[in-house]
Amino acid sequence: MDPEVRQIGPGACPKCGMALEPVEVAPVSRTEWTCPMHPEIVRTEPGSCPICGMALEPKVTAIAEANPELDDMSRRFRISLLFTVPILLAMVADALMIHLLSPSVMNWLLLALATPVVVWGGAPFFARGWTSLRTWQLNMFTLIAMGVGTAYAFSVVATIVPFIFPASLRAEDGSVPVYFEPAAVIVVLVILGQILELRARSRTSAAIRNLLRLTPATARRIVPGPKGPGLRGAEDLPGPRGPGLPGAEDLPGPRGPGLRGATGDEEEVAVESIHVGDHLRVRPGERIATDGQVIEGESTVDESMLTGESIPVSVTPGSRVTGGTVNGTGTFVFEATRVGRDTMLAQIVRLVGEAQRSRAPIQRLADRVSGVFVPAVLAAAVATALFWSLWGPEPRVAHALVNAVAVLIIACPCALGLATPMSIMVGTGRGAELGVLFRNAEALELMQQVTTLLIDKTGTLTEGKPTLVTVAPRGAFSERELLLHAASVEHVSEHPLATAIVSGAQQRQVVLSPVSQFASAPGTGVQGVVSNRRVAIGNAAQMREAAVDVSSLLSDADDLRAQGQTVVFVAIDGELAGLLGVADRVKPTAAAAIAALHRDGLRIVMVTGDSQLTADAVARRLGIDEVVAEVLPAGKADVVKRFQHAGARVAMAGDGINDAPALAQADVGIAMGTGTDVALESASVTLLRGDLRGIVRARALSRATLANIRQNLFFAFVYNIVGVPIAAGALYPFLGLLLSPMIASAAMTFSSVSVIANALRLRRVEL
Repeated sequence: MDPEVRQIGPGACPKCGMALEPVEVAPVSRTEWTCPMHPEIVRTEPGSCPICGMALEPKVTAIAEANPELDDMSRRFRISLLFTVPILLAMVADALMIHLLSPSVMNWLLLALATPVVVWGGAPFFARGWTSLRTWQLNMFTLIAMGVGTAYAFSVVATIVPFIFPASLRAEDGSVPVYFEPAAVIVVLVILGQILELRARSRTSAAIRNLLRLTPATARRIVPGPKGPGLRGAEDLPGPRGPGLPGAEDLPGPRGPGLRGATGDEEEVAVESIHVGDHLRVRPGERIATDGQVIEGESTVDESMLTGESIPVSVTPGSRVTGGTVNGTGTFVFEATRVGRDTMLAQIVRLVGEAQRSRAPIQRLADRVSGVFVPAVLAAAVATALFWSLWGPEPRVAHALVNAVAVLIIACPCALGLATPMSIMVGTGRGAELGVLFRNAEALELMQQVTTLLIDKTGTLTEGKPTLVTVAPRGAFSERELLLHAASVEHVSEHPLATAIVSGAQQRQVVLSPVSQFASAPGTGVQGVVSNRRVAIGNAAQMREAAVDVSSLLSDADDLRAQGQTVVFVAIDGELAGLLGVADRVKPTAAAAIAALHRDGLRIVMVTGDSQLTADAVARRLGIDEVVAEVLPAGKADVVKRFQHAGARVAMAGDGINDAPALAQADVGIAMGTGTDVALESASVTLLRGDLRGIVRARALSRATLANIRQNLFFAFVYNIVGVPIAAGALYPFLGLLLSPMIASAAMTFSSVSVIANALRLRRVEL
């Protein structure tokens, strides 16, 4: 509940008293423990939260990790129950008017049975209660310790020195009524509640444990064999061979016979011993051990456990694979590119863990109430005791004690504190199972408030894999000459359009030449010198800067743009050499996703650096409401601000480095998991598959989680509003009913468990 509380080792949160939980969820050598309600509490050992008293949880959720708090509570419950059962039997016998022993002897027997339960079984609660009083961080254990302690202390004094009480309270044999039964039973019920709560809380981390189980324990590493003809050497890096292709050794692509990995011994090694650059073989049906790039073989990979998409993905040489996914029927060799904490799976686990322990804005309401709740309950208990001792029926002292204890016990604020954190934990875990990662709870809450969605085109609406479609030389320049100069310069660039032009040249068997004096102008184009000729490639702005007149090709360019192609002009030595048309296929799921978002009431705006005609063509095809085209990278953030100033709650979806400022500026930044690391770091929501339908799921999950939180808060508030007056004796004048402290304890336990059970319903919500 209070992420700012951090300490080394498990324990109780000093603010709310809840047990600390671990902050991170990733395999590390030393386990840290943190509070689920106060993530700022971090300790190196298990224990309880110094703020709220809740049992701490490990920041690292292991696949099969022992829970010392649960083990301790289970042991205390079993032993305490052995002593409490005879106490309950004695209580039943007394109710049936079966008196085998005198009242004074019975009091001593109950003292002997109840003391181990209260003193040893309830020791953690008294320790947490004392910590809360010492630090003045009042919480549920403040009330439990005071209620049980008062009943037990009164009973001990009444048993040992009954003669100090007035005659009106003593029986014929001089004994005084004692309350060992409620004291012991309350301790047992509270322990049972802790056990149920700890077990239920552990289920909220099921999504993370499922993710951790995806990584296999071992992998098959290929041991490099001796050098021989055709074996890859230091200079022979993977890449397609083509006639006369310069630098072909460093171009990505499939290899033919002689690829390293086809020979050499194989050894089974632990995943922890894999290093970047290792070559690993994956056989049919095996899980992929780490992130990498395929260098030999073909297959299909099931990524549903990470992305929620059931259709397997085809992989060929050059394809990227993710650790934890499952290979299909083929076999392939891949080179490890990320290992350990750097893998996609490890980053997902870390992001989910951080999101689960972040605080949503709606939590502020519960925080404000909790700040005054416990003092108000203490005041209510004192008022109850005074009222019954002054105006209640005889025996007044007994009624005052019982009702005051009932008020303290039933008004446990645990349900109020758990209302938001439990829903956040389950909601973010559910999102991870569907390939939707929320960076924090605030993003989860804000997602359902979005009114306008801004979407980048390339890589977001389209597949981000453009292909060269049109080559239109002008004047004396031939198609081959145009491609040679353009592709040679673009070979140095990492822009998707550059990749398309280079690939198109390679497919046409064009021999590339070295480039010098390369310069890039983001949003306009590139320049360089090829064979002592200066080449400029880009849009009309780039041509104006190079003093090149493109008016003769504007009509042709507009025709291509109307077909959805992106047009770049090429100038050689200051003369217009022609134009190139590149098309990027729209994602198959984009139209359905846009339609679903429209039904959800969102306004969809495309924001792109592409030309207006090309952007309009894509927008018409997908039914997008508005287009803002020809925007420079730095201008996308300004577009976001413009919509925000107009009163819209803005989400921005993109995948490139140029989208990062806009993603950070938006109320909710949405990054495609297929995009750049910079975009992922700038966004608050990540769609692992880069499928816009993930936005639909994210909004549905946001609504479901917020509704779940409101239900929990409503239940917690109503429970206390109704329960405290009943415990104080409000029904006694009308129905003659009083609430036993034991019933109050059971009700308190039920309230906490019911809140957690309601939160767990999010695991089954349809998205």
